[in-house]
Amino acid sequence: MGLDKILSISGKPGLYKIVTQTRNGIIAESLIDKKRISVNVHNNISVLSEIAVYTLSEELPLFKVFEKIMEKEDKQATSVSHKDGKEALEEYFFGILPDYDEDRVYASDIKKIIQWYNLLQGNDMLAAIEETSKAVAEAEAASEEE
Repeated sequence: MGLDKILSISGKPGLYKIVTQTRNGIIAESLIDKKRISVNVHNNISVLSEIAVYTLSEELPLFKVFEKIMEKEDKQATSVSHKDGKEALEEYFFGILPDYDEDRVYASDIKKIIQWYNLLQGNDMLAAIEETSKAVAEAEAASEEE
């Protein structure tokens, strides 16, 4: 399962994985408490594979930010908590992504990214990051061959 099966739902804490599709939306399972909810098409849903972080030169896909965290933390939980203060979060994120756009990436965004990474790590789902990275690399290689 890649990051294309993991969602953030506006107004709901944490992350959700897609269980199945329904006629009017999807059934999703929380990574926090494993409860299933029905999500209709009117909810504001973000698929993690489509989220990017602003840097000074480009928009970096979220999976690449997660890869940098995985590398720094050796696939362990982050050394800072999403509940830490703004300065600690920004300092940590600067260590991960020194060229992030400080005007467009807010402390609340950093907090979410750290929380999401720790949820994936705590649920043994870091392979989803690697799977997404591999799929993107294969797609790029295939488009170069054309």
